[in-house]
Amino acid sequence: MLRIRLSMGGVRKRPIYKIVIADSRYPRDGKFIEKIGSYNPLLPKDKKERIKVEAERVKYWMSKGAQPTMRVSRLLGEAQLMPMPKPGNNPQKAIPKKDRKKAEGDKGDKKEETKKDAPASDGKKPDQKAEAKKEEPKKEQPKAEAKKEEPKKEEPKKEQPKAEAKKEEKKP
Repeated sequence: MLRIRLSMGGVRKRPIYKIVIADSRYPRDGKFIEKIGSYNPLLPKDKKERIKVEAERVKYWMSKGAQPTMRVSRLLGEAQLMPMPKPGNNPQKAIPKKDRKKAEGDKGDKKEETKKDAPASDGKKPDQKAEAKKEEPKKEQPKAEAKKEEPKKEEPKKEQPKAEAKKEEKKP
């Protein structure tokens, strides 16, 4: 199957793409049939040099059955050679990656709130559950502190018998 797709070129951190006609089985930067344009993502969107396309060749290859990839179809839509494709539904794309976990946490909080509201209709108060949950961690913390204190108490006890034994030996 023929595809109209991007082939990457350029150097590190300065990409430039060729818009090519290639068989879908070939690698991205591999063998292609014809180069029909170029795309430079580093240029501003309002410059004409950003997307250069030979319109007649695009129409010819599309008549032969070549299918553009999603990215190329958007580029051709910007160049007004074909209608713009429908935008996908990806609400996460608008949120920076470092903030996505926070947003997911917020969604989780909303789910928990709805769960808390549901038991309220059952006749139970959500405050009682929240108070019980708050009390449990408080009970666990003193236990951990008590465990830490116990070994400290044991160590002086072990030392005291030794000291007492030495005192007894000195007396006779």
